[in-house]
Amino acid sequence: MAGEVPNLAESKLRALVVDDNLVNQMTHHKLLDRLGIQNDVVCNGQEAVDVHCSGRNYDLILMDMEMPIMNGIQATKILREMGIESKIAGVTTRAEEEERKEFMEAGLNYFQEKPLTISKLASKFKY
Repeated sequence: MAGEVPNLAESKLRALVVDDNLVNQMTHHKLLDRLGIQNDVVCNGQEAVDVHCSGRNYDLILMDMEMPIMNGIQATKILREMGIESKIAGVTTRAEEEERKEFMEAGLNYFQEKPLTISKLASKFKY
């Protein structure tokens, strides 16, 4: 049915939102909640790396590109070097081709321009 929000709660998927902007954090958290996906939120790339070092695992990481302390490109490279195989979606309002290419080469699975929507997120969960 058109407009229906899929519920992925039975899949027990977990996601990590990595963004320094409080509005984006809340928006992405709520979108994932509406899809039935458990999710955690951190404020920068260093916190994303630290969470994984502590033993947590995620099926999806929504990674902002520009953040203080450690940006999304640096964090994605480190996570991939650590052997993290989660799907990593780069999300940003900046979509210049060179930046997008650098972000993808860091180890993204795909790139999404903000704002994220239910349909954009749901399309990535073909498990």
